[in-house]
Amino acid sequence: MTGPAPHGKPRPNSGRNQAIGESIRVLVVTADNPIYVPFFFEALIPALPGTIQVVGVTLLPAFHEPLFHTARRVLGLYGPMDFARLCLRYALARVCRRSVSRLTEKAGLARIETRSVNSDDYLGRVAELAPDVIVSVAAPEIFKTALLSMPRLGCLNVHSGRLPAYRGMMPVFWQLLAGESVAVVTVHEMVEAIDGGRVLDAVEVPLDRQDRLARAMVAAKR
Repeated sequence: MTGPAPHGKPRPNSGRNQAIGESIRVLVVTADNPIYVPFFFEALIPALPGTIQVVGVTLLPAFHEPLFHTARRVLGLYGPMDFARLCLRYALARVCRRSVSRLTEKAGLARIETRSVNSDDYLGRVAELAPDVIVSVAAPEIFKTALLSMPRLGCLNVHSGRLPAYRGMMPVFWQLLAGESVAVVTVHEMVEAIDGGRVLDAVEVPLDRQDRLARAMVAAKR
C-alpha cells in the first residue's frame, strides 16, 4: 500500500509512518446517482470503524452529458420495460429525497464541491485535506496522474465486476449477459489505465439466471 505512485515516482509523504491507533484519512469521490449509489452508502456509513476518518465526500454529476442523451443510452441498454421501471425508481428517489448528498449530510460528512476532480482548484483542496487514501465509488471521471499521486497510500476503486475480465462501464450488466453465477465486486488500486490496478480484495454477489439488472445492481452496491 505504500509503494510507488502509478507513474513511478515516490508518493508525497510516503516516508511518514502511520502511528499506532492513528485514524486513516479518507476522501470519497462518487456520483450523484439517486438510484443505485445510495445503497452503497447506506451500508457503508454505519459500518465505518473508528480508525477511518472520512475527511470529505465529492459528488460528481452521474453523466457529463445532456439528460436526453443519457435517457436514450439507458433505454437502449435496459429496454422499454426496465427503462420505465427505472424512471419510476428515479422519480420515487427524488420524491423521497433519497440521495448520497442527504445520507452524507446526515452523517456529518463534509462536501468538497467541484465540477472536475482534475482541476487545479480541486487538487489544491485535496492537498489541504491531506487524505491518506482517495476512494472512488462509481465516480464518472477518470483520475489523472496528479490526483492519483496525491494521497499517501494511493487511490482505491470499488468496481462491481471481476477484473480484468469486466473492466469498464456497467460490469454487472456484462456479467449477467455472460451468464455468470456471481457478480464479483472488487477493490483495486487505481493507476492510469482504467480498472488496471492491483486487486486488493473481492466479494462474490450471487446472481440468478432470471435476475433483473436492477436487483443485481442493488445487490452489488450493498
